[in-house]
Amino acid sequence: MVKYVYDFSEGDKSMKDLLGGKGANLAEMTKLGLPVPPGFTITTEACRAYLKESAVPESLATEVTRALRGVEDQMGRHLGDPADPLLVSVRSGAKFSMPGMMETVLNIGLNDESVLGLAAVSGNERFAWDSYRRLIQMFGKTVLDIDGDLFSDALDGLKAERGVKGDTELTAEDLKGLVDTFKGIVKEQTGEDFPQDPRTQMDMGIEAVFRSWNTERARIYRRRERIPHDLGTAVNICTMVFGNMGENSGTGVCFTRDPSSGHSGVYGDYLENAQGEDVVAGIRNTLALSDLERINKPVYDELRAIMRKLETHYRDMCDIEFTVERGKLWMLQTRVGKRTAAAAFRIATQLLGEKLITRDEALGRVTGDQLTQLMFPQFDAKAEKELIARGMAASPGAAVGKIAFDNAQAIEAAERVSRPSSCAARPTPTTCPAWSPPRVSSPRAAVRPRTPLSSPVAWARPACVVPSPSSSMLLSAPSPSVTSS
Repeated sequence: MVKYVYDFSEGDKSMKDLLGGKGANLAEMTKLGLPVPPGFTITTEACRAYLKESAVPESLATEVTRALRGVEDQMGRHLGDPADPLLVSVRSGAKFSMPGMMETVLNIGLNDESVLGLAAVSGNERFAWDSYRRLIQMFGKTVLDIDGDLFSDALDGLKAERGVKGDTELTAEDLKGLVDTFKGIVKEQTGEDFPQDPRTQMDMGIEAVFRSWNTERARIYRRRERIPHDLGTAVNICTMVFGNMGENSGTGVCFTRDPSSGHSGVYGDYLENAQGEDVVAGIRNTLALSDLERINKPVYDELRAIMRKLETHYRDMCDIEFTVERGKLWMLQTRVGKRTAAAAFRIATQLLGEKLITRDEALGRVTGDQLTQLMFPQFDAKAEKELIARGMAASPGAAVGKIAFDNAQAIEAAERVSRPSSCAARPTPTTCPAWSPPRVSSPRAAVRPRTPLSSPVAWARPACVVPSPSSSMLLSAPSPSVTSS
C-alpha cells in the first residue's frame, strides 16, 4: 500500500519530490536536533491522487489519524481538547518554493469550548480569543473561499470604533465580539456555521491545500517559473507554537546573508506578540532582526548560532522562519533563499572565498538570466536623492508605463500596447501572481534621483506596470544602491 504520511523524524532534505521543500527541510532540521515543533507531512503523491480522482485517497484518513496520535502522545495533549487543546497548522509545501501561491491555516483545533481551555492554560484570555478570530478569518478565506476583505473590513471597523490603530490594542472583550462577527460572516456567506469539530477543520484544511495547487495564481506562477503542473504539493501538519502570547513572544523571518545585496550580516524582520502571517502579509510594521538582541539576547544568540549551523549545513544562504513562544525559540521553516542577481554573484563569490563551496559549484550558483538583470538600467547610486515614499524592494531596474492593480487589468492594458506587461510593485503575489520578486527582509525607501533619468516615481499598493513609450509614469523597484532603510 502507498505510504502517504511521514513524521518529521522520518524524512530528510533529499526527499523534496515526496515531502515537498518545506516538509523535507522540516525533517532535516529535526534530524539536526534543532527545535522544531512535532508534526508530519502528507506527501505530494496524496495530492496527485486527489487531483486525479477529485477525492481524498481512502487510506489517507487512517494514516493521518495514526500520525496525529503520535504527535498527541509527544505533546501530552489532544487536538481540540476542551481543557488543554493541541492546536496545529496546515501548510502547503511544494517541491519548488511558490511563496504566497498556496494556502495556510493556523490554529486548527479551536472552537467555542477549546478557546476557553486555551485561555485557562495560557493564563491569557486575550491571546486565546485573538487566536480563535485568526482561525475563523484564515479558514473562511482559504478553505471556504469567502472574500477576505469582509473579515479585514470588520477588523478595521472595530479598530476605528475603539479608536485604536493596531490589532494588539484590542481587548479580550473586543476580540470575543469580533469572533461572533466573523462567525456571522461565515454563516451569511456559506449558509453553514463555522465547523466546531477539530478533525473536520483539519480535514477541510488539508483538502483546501490540495485544491490550491490549481488556483489561477498558482498556475500563472508555475508557468512563469517553468515549474511542471503535475508535481502536486505536500501538506505539513505542525504543532502550533504561538508568537502572540505577549511581549516575550514574537515571530520573524531572517536570512543568513542579505538577499538583496549578498552582504554578510544580520538581516530579517521580527514582530513582537504576532503570528507568522502578520510578517509576510505586511499588515504591521516590523522591527529589524538586530532589535531582537535588545529584546531577548539569549534567544537572539541561539538564533544566530542556528543560522550559522544551517548555512554551513546547506552550504548556501538560507531563508528561515521562526517563532518565539514565551522566550522559547522554535524553527518553523528553512530553505535555500531566493536572492537578487547582484546577491547571487556576491554570495557565490563569498562562499567560494570562505572555502564552503568549490569553484565549479560557485559557477553553478549563477545564471545567464541573472547576468542579464545586472545589465538593466539603474539609477545612479551617487545621484542626490529625494525621499518620496516607502515600500518593499521588488525587482531590478526601472519600468515606464501605466499602473494596473490586478492581472485582469494588466492583460487588458497589455493588449492595447505593443509590448507585454510586467509587474513591479509592492510584493504581494496573491494580488499580482504574474510577478514573483525575491523575498526581502525589510521595508525600503523609494527615492527619486535628481538625474535626467528621473520621472515621477510611483510606489503604492500591489500593481503591474504595462510598459508604454508614451507614458510619463516611471515605476521604480529600488535596488540596494538606491534605497535606504
